Formats: sequence, C-alpha cells, structure tokens
Amino acid sequence: MSRQLALDLRTPPALGRGDFLPAPANATALALLDRPEDWPQGRLILIGPDGSGKSHLASFWAAENGARRVAARALRDEACDALVDFFGALVVEDAHRAGGAAGAERALFHLWNLAAERQALLLITARAPPRDWGLGLPDLASRMGSMAAVRLDPPDEDLLAAVLVKLFADRQLMPGAGVIEALVRRMDRDLGLARRLVARIDRAALAEGRAVTRPLALATLEALADEA
Repeated sequence: MSRQLALDLRTPPALGRGDFLPAPANATALALLDRPEDWPQGRLILIGPDGSGKSHLASFWAAENGARRVAARALRDEACDALVDFFGALVVEDAHRAGGAAGAERALFHLWNLAAERQALLLITARAPPRDWGLGLPDLASRMGSMAAVRLDPPDEDLLAAVLVKLFADRQLMPGAGVIEALVRRMDRDLGLARRLVARIDRAALAEGRAVTRPLALATLEALADEA
C-alpha cells in the first residue's frame, strides 16, 4: 500500500475552562487558581511536567482575569513596566527556561518587584521548582524560592484515559474499540507522552490510510518506547 503525505490540518486544541478535565491530580492547583486573593502577595508558581496541563490552566486563567501571557525567555526588562501597568495580571510561562539567560533573568526579577509595587497578579509556570532552574542571579533565585507554589500531580488511569480521548477528539479522530483501554494499561502515566503518542498515531493513520485501531496504536506506542 502506498503511503500518503501526512498533512497536519487539525484544529487547535480546545483550551477553555469547559475543556479542562478536573481530577484528583489537578484539584489542588485548580482550586488555588480560582482563589488568587489567597496567593501570598498575589504571586503563585504552578509546577508540573511537560503535558501536565499547565498551559491549559494558564490559558483559561488568563482569559478569565484579563492577564497577558508571555514566555519567560521572551521577557525584556524595558517592557515590564508597560506589561504590568496595562494588564494588571500576568502569566509568565516556562520560567525554568529563564535560567542562564541573563536578559530574561533580569526582566523576571524586575517583574517580580513591579508586581508587588503595583499589586498585580503574577502566575508563573515551570516544569520544576526554582532551585532547579539554573538561575544565575542570586536575588532572583531568592525571590523565586520564596514564592508560593502548587504542583500538578501525576495522572491516575481515569485522567490519562480522559486526556487520550480529548487529544484524539482535538484531532477529529475516533479511536476504535479497545484503543484507549489498551494504551492506558501499557503506557506510563505521563500526559506529555500521551500528547506525543496521539500525534504519532494521527500521522501513522493518515500516512497509511488506516483507521485508529488497537494494533496501530500499540505498534506506535512500542515504536516510541524503542526510540526512548
């Protein structure tokens, strides 16, 4: 059978509150995001591994609070004043990437101070605690380490299954009977892996002109495991 050219024409993932999947793994984080008045000095770090839901949470929190989202490594010192004054609430994403980038570190330090002075809400997302960001600016490391933080826990089987269903739906795919159950039984409880797996299954199904069947899904999971 000839292979087809796989073009990624899927719709963007749904990132509204109604599309978020509440579960024990994210219940504490979700509850705290809904109570910014409880954040010490209006600041909070949201910590979780790749694919754990940080960006989804940050997306609808920003929409509901009129916040601007900016990548940590894209921060510039000269833009911080305008960001705080105009928006009054900010989301700095992937702060672990700021470590070792002198300009981003200085800007994040400036932003931390401005948020306190002007009573702006500051939500920061990262894959790991601040001590693991490799920060070279001691004052920034101290301030980040003093911030309140909440973690997203690893998913249970029910959440992993629900995320797989959503990821397939985001790509307008209908997995065959037993696909979700078979994947959940065999894969690690890793939402980042779930995202990569569904993307690879999508490409394989399109390239081979096949439906998303249990053999195709398991073969794709095995191939990803072999690559790792």
